[in-house]
Amino acid sequence: MSSEQRIQILTGHFGSGKTEIAINLAFRQKRQKPYVAIADLDVINPYFRSREVQTDFDRLGIELIAPKGQLATADLPIVTGELHRVLLDPRYHVVIDVGGDKDGATALGQFSNEIRKQEYQMIFVVNGNRPYVSTVEGIAETIRQIEAVSRLQVSALINNTHLGRDTQVADIENGIAFAEQASEQLGIPLLFTTVSDHLADELKALSFEHRLMYMQRFMKLPWESV
Repeated sequence: MSSEQRIQILTGHFGSGKTEIAINLAFRQKRQKPYVAIADLDVINPYFRSREVQTDFDRLGIELIAPKGQLATADLPIVTGELHRVLLDPRYHVVIDVGGDKDGATALGQFSNEIRKQEYQMIFVVNGNRPYVSTVEGIAETIRQIEAVSRLQVSALINNTHLGRDTQVADIENGIAFAEQASEQLGIPLLFTTVSDHLADELKALSFEHRLMYMQRFMKLPWESV
């Protein structure tokens, strides 16, 4: 996993799983760096937002940049100006969780001037099982729209193609093949493939040349048990 850039921005189509990845990246960065912040810019989806994991962030000393108090649970397109502070503080490694596709990425655009002056990496999360981004053409068009409204450039891909708890090894293999095809055709490096940690034992018994990142699952559907 590349962590050279101080600012890592997670973007992608709605339902790509970028919030889950952003949370896991923040936890992993905290093992290496004293100052880590995660910024919740998801102004689109009221159910899957990194601010839902604030207790875990507080326990580990990860700073959450998100609306506070009663506004934290409001279904409103609120963006806090606190992000400016950590973007300009070179001590911080910053993970930014951006809302789905071009509508969510519009909120990122107001910080583009500051971000472009820093070392940053904007990552597009590929979930080939989602409508519209199940083809390379769909991915290319979504990236084009995100780049236009955010005024930032996508420089890497993460493959997060899955079927939730129903994901099998064959699904992982198919997702890797699709993401590698997209990476080659678009000329954008593929960093790694994310895999739910419930598949770790099964996959570790196989020989994978491709880089895998095992993730803990934090985001739950409203009808799932805690």
